[in-house]
Amino acid sequence: MPPAARSLRQRAVTNENDENSATTRLTRAKAANLGANESAADVPKKAIMAKKSTATLGTNGAATRKRAALGDVSNVTKTDGLGAGAKDGKKPLATKGQLSKAAQPTKIQKPSRVNSTRSILEPKEKNTGSSDLKKRPASGSGIAGQPAKKRNTSYSSKPLKEEDLEDEAENVVPEENIVDEAEIKEANGTKKREAPVEVFDDEPAVAAYTGPDLDKEDVDDPLMVSEYVVEIFEYLKELEISTMANPDYMDNQTELEWKMRGILVDWLLEVHTRFRLLPETLFLAVNIIDRFLSAKVVQLDRLQLVGVTAMFIASKYEEVLSPHVQNFRHVADDGFTEEEILSAERFVLAALNYDLSYPNPMNFLRRISKADNYDIQTRTLGKYLLEIGCLDHRFLAHPPSQVAAAAMYLARLVLERGPWDDTLTHYAGYSEEEIQPVLQLMIDYLSGPVVHEAFFKKYASKKFLKASIVLRKWSKDYVSAYGNVLQDEPVVPSKTKSLH
Repeated sequence: MPPAARSLRQRAVTNENDENSATTRLTRAKAANLGANESAADVPKKAIMAKKSTATLGTNGAATRKRAALGDVSNVTKTDGLGAGAKDGKKPLATKGQLSKAAQPTKIQKPSRVNSTRSILEPKEKNTGSSDLKKRPASGSGIAGQPAKKRNTSYSSKPLKEEDLEDEAENVVPEENIVDEAEIKEANGTKKREAPVEVFDDEPAVAAYTGPDLDKEDVDDPLMVSEYVVEIFEYLKELEISTMANPDYMDNQTELEWKMRGILVDWLLEVHTRFRLLPETLFLAVNIIDRFLSAKVVQLDRLQLVGVTAMFIASKYEEVLSPHVQNFRHVADDGFTEEEILSAERFVLAALNYDLSYPNPMNFLRRISKADNYDIQTRTLGKYLLEIGCLDHRFLAHPPSQVAAAAMYLARLVLERGPWDDTLTHYAGYSEEEIQPVLQLMIDYLSGPVVHEAFFKKYASKKFLKASIVLRKWSKDYVSAYGNVLQDEPVVPSKTKSLH
């Protein structure tokens, strides 16, 4: 086949879905190039026809005829009787042209309507539901519901028929839908009117503090992010509730007891001191242990593996240079291999859903120390009291921010730094009354016998200002004078309560 004829054939076929390209123009030059090799298969005969005729269509005419641009509504050839497509005296399958013809026996062409064949395609009940609501235009003010669909009256010269009335009934919006939409809009409007009232009610609680703004001193320090520090600590207080462990998880453990947990944490304190890790690493490791034991049942011979793995994960999270896994295997007296520690690491992280966003209590302690003018001695005693929460399981029921506030309160009480004023209350987030439950637990632990020796020896050194010795001496004097309950006035000496 000549190249010119092939290009013409491709051009005639590729645009077959275009309604407006009914004819293909063939110039004299193109006809001359066809020459003797011209055939009906190369270029369609319809391409050079000036006008289409429905009478020349043969058997396959209805299948290959394209839809006219605007004139014909039926999309197919109208044939009388059985037509060329009938075989063996049987009627061919109904087409859109025959349906429109059957619907119009008077030979009068109706205006183009999409809904004229809806009753044959599917029942009317289905078309009056949600599909009609989607097709309705979103016009009008929306006060009295959607308006009825506007009828096309460009051909309005003939009287209405019954089928027109039926089609008109289909386009009417059901009354129950209009009522529902009005009710919904009225309800939405009520909510929008109530929203500003709630916002104004919350404003007085935020503006309650009128003391000095200590964050203005750190405006020039980008590391202190004084512009966002208030929002950061508000977020941390919301987050600490979701990262708290179950305070009664030991009831689900079959082979473990609270005493064993205290021994494990006391040993981790020794490991923490030996590796010279940050205080945040210890608190995060203890939180990982408690949260893991809240979710999984652990055997006694695997409890140390859980502690080593938790410290290994926390050091990776908090430290700049974390110890190698070989160091943790060595401190465990080679009781576990490196493969076991790495496998336990993956298992613990999967059990915690890889959520290590634990609001560290050291952050809250530093925040309160800002209101205490960063007194070193007060904060050192506060660190010792804060780590009591890692050893004593009774502190699991209290959030870290409350434990940090109680630690700072007791440290100031021991060193006689003054009352718990409004500034300390604001930056700690807890009043003096809200601190009392945690304060009683700390005094009870300090006044009791020394159970965790590694913890006591750590803070008995000069590096930590002998905090454990100072606090233990004060607790004994306090309990002998006031008992184990904090009161404003001393009790009668005969009713004093001493633990020794």
